[in-house]
Amino acid sequence: MDEVSNIVIIPTFKERENIEAIIKSISSLAIAFDILIIDDKSPDGTADIVKDLQKSFHNLHLIERPGKMGLGTAYIAGFKWALEKNYSYIYEMDADFSHDPRDLLKLQKACSEDGADLAIGSRYISGVNVVNWPLSRVLMSYVASIYVRLITGMKIMDTTAGFKCYKKEVLKNIRLDKVKSVGYGFQIEMKFKTWRLGYKIVEVPIIFTDRKLGASKMTGGIFNEALWGVLKMKIRSIFVKNL
Repeated sequence: MDEVSNIVIIPTFKERENIEAIIKSISSLAIAFDILIIDDKSPDGTADIVKDLQKSFHNLHLIERPGKMGLGTAYIAGFKWALEKNYSYIYEMDADFSHDPRDLLKLQKACSEDGADLAIGSRYISGVNVVNWPLSRVLMSYVASIYVRLITGMKIMDTTAGFKCYKKEVLKNIRLDKVKSVGYGFQIEMKFKTWRLGYKIVEVPIIFTDRKLGASKMTGGIFNEALWGVLKMKIRSIFVKNL
């Protein structure tokens, strides 16, 4: 492996309509990115497509899990795998093209050249840059970020963002086995832990485009669970120094 190396972690569940295109798009970028797919036993054969693509894409890796175990646990499994392989920069990304693969280059630059320890692809750092979302969902996401800032004290505009790049040192110093959030609250908790450890967090403006193929996994229940989790996380942080 190169001294400086990049790994993009993509959790999947029923993404057969997007998976081949996203892998090809990432693999065509000017900088080399390895890809780790973590599939939760997709009934539509997503993992089978990945296995077939591995014959042609040697930068492509796959972890298969026995069923839906939550977004947070998928990323934790990916982080541990990437740290064992000693990747320099470790990315989170969705499979559905809501995150533009070309923006990986912006995140990479923020960490490799501009001094960020965590670079966030931010929908809200320069206005509201969301395409094809209903107004209700835009408002829910935007208000949630305001709520998280108020509760935690973090100065991050897009606190729920799931498009990120970590330097490996950050993930090495976060106690991954102590991460409590399983669903979308995971994204907030990881930012909070990074912030509490004093790392430099930079938001990079992106345009978020809602998926065109496949079904969204976001529900109001998941979102509400994340928001209650923020309050519990903040209260716990008052009494526990090293979360």
